[in-house]
Amino acid sequence: MSLKGRSLARTTASPTLFGWLAAGAIGGALVAVLRRQGRRWWCRCGEPVLWSGDARGAHNSQHLADPYTLTHVPHGMLLYALSRPLEGRISPDARFALAVALEAAWEALENTETAIRHYRKTTAAQGYRGDSVANSLGDVAACAIGYELAARMPVGRSIGLFLALEAALLAAYRDNFTLNVFMGLFPIQAVKEWQTAG
Repeated sequence: MSLKGRSLARTTASPTLFGWLAAGAIGGALVAVLRRQGRRWWCRCGEPVLWSGDARGAHNSQHLADPYTLTHVPHGMLLYALSRPLEGRISPDARFALAVALEAAWEALENTETAIRHYRKTTAAQGYRGDSVANSLGDVAACAIGYELAARMPVGRSIGLFLALEAALLAAYRDNFTLNVFMGLFPIQAVKEWQTAG
């Protein structure tokens, strides 16, 4: 197969407009769940902004995007990789919708009181009080973008982007997707102290 043919084959895994519309419907369902959980639409500060860059501040997880939103791009890349065995069995749109639904389910679970308490206890997010609805939607959108990037890129380049993003987040914020998962499962006090000292 020619290089051009391989490139075309990679992009056929990308979702179509129908897949993105399905993702929008899933986002709508997530909004309903989060509002039922008592999540605020946006930051209680009354000054909603698109980006809040302080990973440890009171505005974290309260605006559309923040440093932790960037950790959801690798979510999408990983969900794409995990969905690869379904290629040829279900459509690219169905795979994409499944990935977005899993991410939305994670956002709903992450915003339960049990999960919030666990985050406060085990990770650097000591002041975490849950996401606003806007922030959860931003996180799901970041995941969808990660999925789309992985669907369009050769495997090696996708892995390189995943690792580069993880390294950049670790250097800038002392946290990333991998460390967040690790600390959630196996909290180490010394690592937590290092994270909060930054």
